[in-house]
Amino acid sequence: MSILSAARRLSDGVNQAAIVLCVACVLAMLAISFTGFLYTLFTGDALSWTYSLARLFLPWIGLISITIALHSGEHVAMTLLVRLLPMPLVRAAAVATLLVMAFFALLMIWYGWGYFANASQVYMVSDNIQISYRWTAITVPLTGMIFLLHLVQGFSLLEHFADENALIDEALADSDRETRP
Repeated sequence: MSILSAARRLSDGVNQAAIVLCVACVLAMLAISFTGFLYTLFTGDALSWTYSLARLFLPWIGLISITIALHSGEHVAMTLLVRLLPMPLVRAAAVATLLVMAFFALLMIWYGWGYFANASQVYMVSDNIQISYRWTAITVPLTGMIFLLHLVQGFSLLEHFADENALIDEALADSDRETRP
């Protein structure tokens, strides 16, 4: 097995873990919010900490989901413009795009690590619940690392090289298989 194929499998595994993490964060937010709702419903009083605690999951959901979108090729692309170019220029644009993405990921790691290392404050959710700002700050360099890892997928991250007709045919074939008894 080559190093590149091992790195791509690692990228796929990390993407699956990121999906599980995002789902767990959304479920945790929902559980905390629902707990606050039920408490208010039954007692008439509000739990002051539910909103603040649930909000701490947003950076995790927002930043980690970016890496999931990248891995799936669901990021913003200027496909129409690129498709008007000859194939050598499309490849050059794709390489430039991947290099810009790598630079962005390295910036997230570099500055995100400094942000994480200097996050010394404590977020006061309530009198009894105190969470370090490092909980949210670590998402920045972590996202950069995952972003950089996903770049081993190469041109498959970019939709310039996707054959729409093949994708449509594949989707239609999948739907035919699902509808047959």
